[in-house]
Amino acid sequence: MKDAAPQPTLLAEYQPYPFTVTGVELTFRLAPAATRVIAKIGFAPNPERPGRHDLRLDGETLTLISAAVDGRPLSPTIDGAGLTVPAAALPQGPFTWEAEVEIDPKGNTALEGLYMSGGMYCTQCEAEGFRKITFYPDRPDVMAPFKVRIESDLPVLLSNGNPTAEGEGWAEWTDPWPKPAYLFALVAGDLAAVRDSFTTMSGRKVDLAIWVRDGDQDRCPYAMDSLIRSMKWDEEAYGREYDLDVFNIVAVDDFNMGAMENKGLNIFNSKLVLASPETATDADFERIEGVIAHEYFHNWTGNRITCRDWFQLCLKEGLTVFRDQEFTSDMRSAPVKRIDDVLTLRARQFREDMGPLAHPVRPDSYFEINNFYTATVYEKGAEVIGMLKRLVGEDGYRRALDLYFDRHDGDAATIEDWLKVFEDATGRDLAQFKRWYTDAGTPRLAVTEDWQDGAYTLTFTQKTAPTPGQDVKAPRVIPIAVGLLNPNGDEVVPTTVLEMSKATQSFRFDGLSARPVPSLLRGFSAPVVLDRAVEPAERAFLLAHDTDPFNRWEAGRALAKDVLITMIADGTDPDGGFIDALGRLLADETLDPAFRALCLRLPSEDDLAQTLHDAGRAPDPAHIHGQRKRLATAIARRLETPLAATYAAMATPGAFSPDAASAGRRALRLACLALLNRIDGGDRAAALYNDAGNMTESAGALACLIEAGRGEAATNAFYERWHENRLVIDKWFMIQLLHAAPDKTAATAERLAAHPDFDWKNPNRFRALMGALSANHAGFHDASGAAYRFYADWLLKLDPVNPQITARMSTAFETWARYDADRKALIRAELSRILHHPSLSRDTREMVTRILGADA
Repeated sequence: MKDAAPQPTLLAEYQPYPFTVTGVELTFRLAPAATRVIAKIGFAPNPERPGRHDLRLDGETLTLISAAVDGRPLSPTIDGAGLTVPAAALPQGPFTWEAEVEIDPKGNTALEGLYMSGGMYCTQCEAEGFRKITFYPDRPDVMAPFKVRIESDLPVLLSNGNPTAEGEGWAEWTDPWPKPAYLFALVAGDLAAVRDSFTTMSGRKVDLAIWVRDGDQDRCPYAMDSLIRSMKWDEEAYGREYDLDVFNIVAVDDFNMGAMENKGLNIFNSKLVLASPETATDADFERIEGVIAHEYFHNWTGNRITCRDWFQLCLKEGLTVFRDQEFTSDMRSAPVKRIDDVLTLRARQFREDMGPLAHPVRPDSYFEINNFYTATVYEKGAEVIGMLKRLVGEDGYRRALDLYFDRHDGDAATIEDWLKVFEDATGRDLAQFKRWYTDAGTPRLAVTEDWQDGAYTLTFTQKTAPTPGQDVKAPRVIPIAVGLLNPNGDEVVPTTVLEMSKATQSFRFDGLSARPVPSLLRGFSAPVVLDRAVEPAERAFLLAHDTDPFNRWEAGRALAKDVLITMIADGTDPDGGFIDALGRLLADETLDPAFRALCLRLPSEDDLAQTLHDAGRAPDPAHIHGQRKRLATAIARRLETPLAATYAAMATPGAFSPDAASAGRRALRLACLALLNRIDGGDRAAALYNDAGNMTESAGALACLIEAGRGEAATNAFYERWHENRLVIDKWFMIQLLHAAPDKTAATAERLAAHPDFDWKNPNRFRALMGALSANHAGFHDASGAAYRFYADWLLKLDPVNPQITARMSTAFETWARYDADRKALIRAELSRILHHPSLSRDTREMVTRILGADA
């Protein structure tokens, strides 16, 4: 008998759980293949759901040993998703549910629930992993205090909250703050601690510890420093104080996500904790800083106030991403951070919004919630918060957040609750603004101008294309930050936020002495696509004179894209004027080196492919790659002298420092090297590789050597030096594929997949190889289709072991409909092969089905 088709979960069908949970007591008797979990849970009727109700508890892959209500044994009805106790078998008032189950952590390759990683027990319960630990109402609106006892001969036994008792072979933890089950955490292993402390603004001392495998302690100081700075920043910027006696972080090698904000016991992918100058790049250091902050900030925006249901995921994730972006902006360069965030948004979320996987920031249905941990929920969710802050101002934002924390502390909240505090704090009507949460798609803004007798008028028209399930899109509120410059470069109208609320709307500026040059969408004030015909001379003017750093960078990027699209279209030579403008920017030592490094970075091949597709042309990945390479070579030849001088000047002698200024210098130096590498045959890269004293320069030089065709010896030497360091070897896999020649990419992937160090069941290692393969645009889309077949083979191999990672990695195919008929046919065949596999997981089936919907 064929299984019934899975049914979607609908936002419109939400109902409160029929019972409240008054307290949870759990005992874990740890054993690798036969852990016993004894649960004692207090239930009481929920007044929001009057009447008698069955007790329905979620549970998967659990062996029930015994069950009882108020000490009376019973035999509940068990199915593949949980168990049911009929209402008639329950007391009419409060009662205690007791159950003992057996689980197999060692065999849990999906890494959800309680599993083992290198002899260590750890958990991952978001979104629905707790149901693989014990029977429970596994939903975020069911919150309760937890008391946990862990019994094991392992030396370190950790859980949420504060330690309350311990003895030989056991430890007890109590978390006094009610929390949903997805925030439960347990870790047991032979671990070493790096310790520090933090004194809160009210004078309480908090003990801090980062737990790692013995031998990794020397790579923890930066993570600890980042944690302390995060705690201090959250007090100063948001008035939020930490609320437990201890804060623990554990680094885990096998982890599906980046990190998890479990109350008082954050579990991290080890790559986001462990860092030293020799093993981590500047990008690693910044990522560690940002993710440590993100998970800590969740203590209030996610833990103390959680989401009512998983449709409200953006309420905790979008807000916390926005908070960690603010933090990084304060710790480093705000303009550079903004540019980086927009590059990420455009590369990941715009791509999502323009394809078959488009969905609202708050979706209204889902089949598998794990598939909605997306760029739309996270990155676009953060952009929506940023727009809201621009509309109400700094003071209004702070008043609204204070009200939010005061009103909803201890709640499971909704987007409606979130917007209501802004309305109450500022007096604004946000009904129309709510469309940013409910409508999918990226609005496009068309702009026209009128100049008459000292009056300058900008007219904007907004339009959002249909997305799956949403054909008609009403106008949104769009904050458009605008500045106006005189022809001599002086700013005559400083940054002004125009509030657009209609399909077409005009804004007039009077009293100007000359027709101005507009600087539009400053700071990328809204996540939209700006459609405006601009002459190269105007872009060059803004690149030279704009006072807004983001728009100055944007002008240079647009110039580069214009040049590349022209080269791709007709094979013309690169525009010398653009290269000269780039040279002037390179020579401007008043600019942050990190900013100049970003300006030297050409638009990505994927970005160019999308631009061609938007213009109605099927992109040729090989041709795009060739023309982009040709422009880089032309830049190197024309600017060889200043590039070489800057490369030398940006050397950072002395001890390595991960601070923003030093990282910026290294970024600019490597940006110059990447261009010079086109004309010196890899000579500078070889010299740098031999002399590099840090991983940033070592990895950057290795990448250049591979691109120059001189990478074999350095690649082998890199492996020999670092083969015992799992995180560095992830880089080794990734660098080789990211920089492989397009016609050799699939063969390189096959060779690396056969390497004995390719532990494909480890998410980091799988992502390193497969993620780099799909990111090599021309190589992945080689006309032979070899990379498509290889990639699909590995998705099918991983799916029964770890469906969550498989489903996420399947998004490499999401843009397939933009390519030519031959490539589309090749990808369609692979997607169909995956979809028709008889044992395909629910996670991957949903994603591939949605991706195939792109065949338009």
